[in-house]
Amino acid sequence: MIKDKVIIITGASAGIGEASARLLAEKGARVVLGARREENLKRIHDEIKQNGGEAVYQVLDVTRQEDNDRIVQLAKDTFGGVDAIFLNAGLMPSSPVSALKTDEWHRMVDVNIKGVLNGVAAVMPTFTDQKAGHILAVSSVAGLKNYPGASVYGGTKWFVRNFMEVLRMEAAMEETNIRTATLYPAAINTELLSTITDTGARQQMNGLYEQYGISPRRVAEVVAFALDLPEDTTVNEFTVGPANQPW
Repeated sequence: MIKDKVIIITGASAGIGEASARLLAEKGARVVLGARREENLKRIHDEIKQNGGEAVYQVLDVTRQEDNDRIVQLAKDTFGGVDAIFLNAGLMPSSPVSALKTDEWHRMVDVNIKGVLNGVAAVMPTFTDQKAGHILAVSSVAGLKNYPGASVYGGTKWFVRNFMEVLRMEAAMEETNIRTATLYPAAINTELLSTITDTGARQQMNGLYEQYGISPRRVAEVVAFALDLPEDTTVNEFTVGPANQPW
């Protein structure tokens, strides 16, 4: 059951994170919203509350461990605990390797990899102590297949794939009852394309998303499905995207 679960969502100020926050709140979850843009967080928080949901928010930079630790504490202080964390924050400034956009490479590593590690590190002691918890993370179809222009982005998403699967295996071996779910979205209409500075890559991706892109609400529905599974069951991988996209 989703009702009354306390769920932390990173990257909650737009896209998949926002859609998931709204849907989970509709289903009775107590959502803890984290992202860098406070005005967006406040707007989403206020609208959830106006619609009868329960929510709290905090400005969160996932690259800072202390920010991740604080949002876990916020969940505990506000709602008395944490049941799940959805590690959704990510960047996709795609470009060919030859463009040498090294600053963007490092930023993707910081957000897409270290952001996941920081979130897991923040919540793991709580989940281990209570012998329960659900960790969800966004990878990408670029974490399953190779795409020109997505060498570094895809590499960060392959990392998420491997890390989350090993985490699931270790939790089972350690009998901590921590469940995992990794999502591999295809063309979902979010703000990811706005981070692409390479002209050629942006034109290519814009064309792809204009042809195939679907609402982030579709991914939110998968998130809700994963969170609604019985405690003794896990579906640890979900590939989700437009029905007419060959990926």
